[in-house]
Amino acid sequence: MPPELARFIRPGDGIVLGQACAEPQTLSAALVAQRAAFSGASVFLGVNYAGIIRPEHADHLKLSAYCGAGHNRVLADAGVLDIHPHPYSRLAPLIRERRIPCDVALVQVSPPNQRGEYSMGLAVDYLLPALQSARAVIAEVNNRIPWTHTEKLFHKDDFALLVEASYEPAAPPPARTGAAEAAIARHAAAFIADGATLEFGLGILPDAVCAALLERKSLKVHSGSIGDGVADLMQRGAVATADCAMLIGTRKLFDFARDNPAIRLRSTEYTHHPRVLASLARFVAINSAVEVDLTGQVNAEVARGSYLGAVGGALDFIRAASFSPGGVSLLLLPAARIVKALSGPVSTPRSEAGVIITERGAADLRGCTVRERVRRMEAIAILQ
Repeated sequence: MPPELARFIRPGDGIVLGQACAEPQTLSAALVAQRAAFSGASVFLGVNYAGIIRPEHADHLKLSAYCGAGHNRVLADAGVLDIHPHPYSRLAPLIRERRIPCDVALVQVSPPNQRGEYSMGLAVDYLLPALQSARAVIAEVNNRIPWTHTEKLFHKDDFALLVEASYEPAAPPPARTGAAEAAIARHAAAFIADGATLEFGLGILPDAVCAALLERKSLKVHSGSIGDGVADLMQRGAVATADCAMLIGTRKLFDFARDNPAIRLRSTEYTHHPRVLASLARFVAINSAVEVDLTGQVNAEVARGSYLGAVGGALDFIRAASFSPGGVSLLLLPAARIVKALSGPVSTPRSEAGVIITERGAADLRGCTVRERVRRMEAIAILQ
């Protein structure tokens, strides 16, 4: 029997929902099925892989998100999703300040360990500030979720309601890499030395870089998310430890992370905090984009009029890499996505440009004038 959420959610409440692989799908289904009982409630979404929340559910729910990833693009195209265009580092403060209201948090957790401690499983990110701000925390205990070393552990009494479940986490789209992606990864790897600390953005290209780093030594990871590629690097011994806000991958990653103290899941108040990032030497930020213009301006949000990306954490990490001793920002994209003029917003200004990489090579824009940037970008582009 589905949980009666109206016992805890009031009309007009703010709800924060676990995202990506950490979405509590049983609770999401109950939320939309019972939405008329708390009409006017707002729901803050993250990455939406499950697709349970659909445009028709906006008849009673006010939907917002920081991104258009996954099924959020459908919501945005339908005009029912409000976008928060904030850097990822700002989401936790916005939740604490109730500018993104959180009266009720709906989250997924792992089964408890022998001490009765529930871990947050696959994501801590901005959920920890949400849990600490919420009037009620409703948790779905999914026995397919690994117990992981998360920043905070919980006991049964910390939850207003616990719901048992058993299903595979929502999955990102399958990665399809080919010769172009391999070439981009190979060019990126040339900028990554032994001993570097790495950040990986979402998408196929950042994760593809991992396959080009298997022979590196003494790497570390400090990232918003990690995927299967980081698990491969850790199993190979190339990466010693990983601090991240969430896990986005497949069963291979989840099984590797199970009770593994080398993988530590932290709040974005740690992973994205400027003071923490400022302490990282040889920090390499590896991100992708929808398009980049010839001067280094980045659109990471809108493609062909559809909101599918995010401001996200790229700007937080790009700035940190630029100031890090021995660090560098790498932005990866196909050559055909270098354009003369952006078709969407400027997510990262050209003043933050580092190295732009396509399958045709790398354009190091650091210290370059506008004219020199254009020359270097044209050399790695396929302009329409």
